[in-house]
Amino acid sequence: MLSDASSLSSDWRHAHELPDARVDLRRALGCFATGVTVMTTRDPDGRRIGITANSFSSVSMDPPLILWSLARSSPNAQAFADCRHFAVNILAGDQHAICTRFAQPAADKFATVDITAGRHDVPLIAGAAAHFECDIEAVHPGGDHLILVGRVQRFRWHDAAPLVFCKGALQPFHTAVQEQET
Repeated sequence: MLSDASSLSSDWRHAHELPDARVDLRRALGCFATGVTVMTTRDPDGRRIGITANSFSSVSMDPPLILWSLARSSPNAQAFADCRHFAVNILAGDQHAICTRFAQPAADKFATVDITAGRHDVPLIAGAAAHFECDIEAVHPGGDHLILVGRVQRFRWHDAAPLVFCKGALQPFHTAVQEQET
């Protein structure tokens, strides 16, 4: 049964209409827990580029496609818009410092990070919960962001708890596994 918004519980924080409620919109969107990634590529000069992103999502299994978005105002936007290959490094729960490092401007974000070379020499962060090595499938405008679609060419993972971001906080995501009696 559908009811109108006036019948919603009174414990709701706010009800706003855009465009005047951007801060509260950000808070409401923050209720959705997301995984934390570092996207990596190389610019045309071979310089390693990396940026923290939590806008990662699967798109399709056939063909294997993923997407993520990047602010057009990012100093790395052009490098990713023009790249042919990139990697998604899904950070493990103990990689909070790497998340922070790649979220801030730095001359060489990779200086103290253990990496290996993936396909096309794209950096892969050691200890990540998973890696997806992708070719650019498409780049689309999305308001103040670019939406990058990648075709997965190679991937790997291990059983590490991932790092998640929810309500403005980073934390490892742990699931309780209960054995079933047979």
